[in-house]
Amino acid sequence: MSDAPLSPDERAGIVRDGLAVGIATGAYGVGFGAVSVASGLSVAQTCVLSLLMFTGASQFALAGVVAAGGAPLSGAATALLLGTRNTLYGLRMAPLLRWRGWRRAAAAHVLIDESTAMAVNRGTTAAARLGFLTTGLAVFVLWNVATAIGAFAGEAVGDPRTFGLDAAVGAAFLALLWPRLADRRNVLVGVLAAAVALSVVPLTAPGVPVLAAGGVAVLVGVLGTGGDPTEVPGPDDVAGGHR
Repeated sequence: MSDAPLSPDERAGIVRDGLAVGIATGAYGVGFGAVSVASGLSVAQTCVLSLLMFTGASQFALAGVVAAGGAPLSGAATALLLGTRNTLYGLRMAPLLRWRGWRRAAAAHVLIDESTAMAVNRGTTAAARLGFLTTGLAVFVLWNVATAIGAFAGEAVGDPRTFGLDAAVGAAFLALLWPRLADRRNVLVGVLAAAVALSVVPLTAPGVPVLAAGGVAVLVGVLGTGGDPTEVPGPDDVAGGHR
């Protein structure tokens, strides 16, 4: 990758695109805030989750397990399992961004689908870094602000079952899964995981079926061959808030 500096026009374009993705994606934080409170978490717990965990799929997974009556430990394990995909992003992005020490550690906190997508196809290191940072920081700030708004709004509503909001957890998680179903193998994994989860529901505590379903995906990933085209997101994946 080239070390050429950015022109003013190129820099302005990358910043503009990153902020646009940040605004579009950050708005989804309202949904997480409302869903998290509806699942039984407090406003403070919801805001801390967005601040420290900061990966939408894992946050929705934890809220979903808690909403189903599962143990917090099961929810945390499920969130950790989903968050492992960010490790793959890190392996791809580290040689592109070329940060070391504390800069690399700090960048890891905003290593999400959007920041990866807006950096991975840049032609220079400077462009990759600017796209990564602009997008990652914009999403981080707006996601947390939107989470707080959604959490306070959700708390004001009261019992979520009154308005059917308790169904929002499942709907939100399905929306996160949808972009991955562009690959046939992922569809098969989804069907097998659902079958395994349903088969163990009568036998296990809430939350365990989700872990069992995740185990199916891990097993296929270890034993399977060939790449997953949805593994590392591209620019086309971020418009819909693919986190």
